[in-house]
Amino acid sequence: MSEKAPDFSNVQSGSSSTATKVYEVKSGDSLSKIAKAEYGNANEWPRIFEANKDILSDPNKIYPGQKLRIPPM
Repeated sequence: MSEKAPDFSNVQSGSSSTATKVYEVKSGDSLSKIAKAEYGNANEWPRIFEANKDILSDPNKIYPGQKLRIPPM
């Protein structure tokens, strides 16, 4: 019996490109404001910061036009 279907049982949340949304920062946005809009909870902003550490060094420095990955809850 050979398995042809890929085994996704070990996939960790946030690593699937199909589940991660991309958000373009608008003027006046903050990570907590984006978290409130995306997750319904402003306190989830560290989740967005962690997912974008490759482009963000400071959670208070986001700029209009930046494209941020929004990981699934």
